[in-house]
Amino acid sequence: MDEDMKYEMMIPPGVTVQMLAKLQKEYPDISIEQSDNGPLLLGEKEKLEEARDYIVKALNERIKELSGGP
Repeated sequence: MDEDMKYEMMIPPGVTVQMLAKLQKEYPDISIEQSDNGPLLLGEKEKLEEARDYIVKALNERIKELSGGP
């Protein structure tokens, strides 16, 4: 039953539209919904955990780019 449940995950600050587009291409079963508190991702728990890891990696790469890191 847990497999069919949909969970919500807030999109953290700093995530760009380009990152979200790549995320949706990579994880087509995750949808983006608008809430009163801002946009969020909606999907199965396991897929959201994978998406979270993807977002963290993308944000870390962006930080390296902006800080002039290797």
